[in-house]
Amino acid sequence: MSLLSVHTIPILEDNYVWLIQASNSQAVIVVDPGDEVPVLAYIEAHNLIPVALLITHHDYDHVDGIKPFLAEYDVPVYGPADELIPGMTYPLSSTEQLSVHADFPSVQVLDVPGHTRGHIAYLIDNCLFCGDTLFAAGCGRLRGGTHEQLFSSLKQISRLPPTTKIYCSHEYTEANLAFARAVEPSNLDVAERQEKVASLSQLGKATLPSHLALELKTNPFLRCHKTSVIGAVKQQVSERLGDEQAVFTALRQWKDKF
Repeated sequence: MSLLSVHTIPILEDNYVWLIQASNSQAVIVVDPGDEVPVLAYIEAHNLIPVALLITHHDYDHVDGIKPFLAEYDVPVYGPADELIPGMTYPLSSTEQLSVHADFPSVQVLDVPGHTRGHIAYLIDNCLFCGDTLFAAGCGRLRGGTHEQLFSSLKQISRLPPTTKIYCSHEYTEANLAFARAVEPSNLDVAERQEKVASLSQLGKATLPSHLALELKTNPFLRCHKTSVIGAVKQQVSERLGDEQAVFTALRQWKDKF
């Protein structure tokens, strides 16, 4: 049984803020408040008690709500040590155990650079809050990191338990699946997921969280070792693809123009 419940708060055009609530408690941890207004309204409406902010990286749509939030609630701000985060009180890099609050299980911090140079993710109670590193059926584009870093970060994530729930920060699933279908048109798992996601979108529902087992079957960026993905990428590039890293780099560049 999960020790946590996670609340979904849509903000801006396509971002999500995640509120992690402890079992039998009103305490919540807030992940990446890019806009404080809907977050504060949700907290007030549900009589929640924020105890910490977890920040994955420095992009404005993940941090702009921090300072206004802190004006309402005096809570610690955890974030990546290698990036400038407003109000950060606890700079982090990879660590085995992080104790945020007595009501919550320990948090593992993962270094997952690539989208940005210092991007981190938080693993708590089999839930991965991964910001813009891994998306449902996709991954972040480069905004300060390198292809090598992002490839390594996704490899690290792919080795987590398949049951790991994936809480990323954007509703990009439909567009990402369109690309995944272009890469692997014969992948029946992608086709099935497209149908389910289209139904959710028509109802105005979130397509997240995902889980790692589904990503391993449908996310081309986690499938660069597959013959079908390698073959599709080879049709897009003229140079020889020497290894899985090269396949990933070419795939990410293809997606950038898709």
